[in-house]
Amino acid sequence: MSTGTRRKSREMAMQMLFQGDLGKQTPEQVAKTFWVAREESDAEVRGFAQDLYRVATVRAEEIDELITPHLVNWRLERMPGVDRNVLRLAVAEMLGFKGTPFPIIINEALEIARRYSAPESVSFLNGVLDALAKELVKRI
Repeated sequence: MSTGTRRKSREMAMQMLFQGDLGKQTPEQVAKTFWVAREESDAEVRGFAQDLYRVATVRAEEIDELITPHLVNWRLERMPGVDRNVLRLAVAEMLGFKGTPFPIIINEALEIARRYSAPESVSFLNGVLDALAKELVKRI
């Protein structure tokens, strides 16, 4: 799978998380509606996006508990929705896809943030993900 394909999958998984989060939809509701407008999407892109989304939703509580201690002066529920879901997506990939090096996951998350979030969010997200990655490396 190419880098571009994986990034597209990550973007779609983040959009699915965002849809569920802001729309207060269950994973089942998101899965039913998200792909309707994207029927032409590549099967490989779709497959990895769904895998990422599944890990992020099944392990949502654990992911939020891992993120929260690294949010200096922020509460997860008060963060911008894109930032919150970029973090959730990156942590889901760190937990569920052990073959992908953490620096790549962090870089991809920051690229998505550059596209969908405010410019000042990128350095904040980088700090949170870097600290989180260091914590997870200690556990391995």
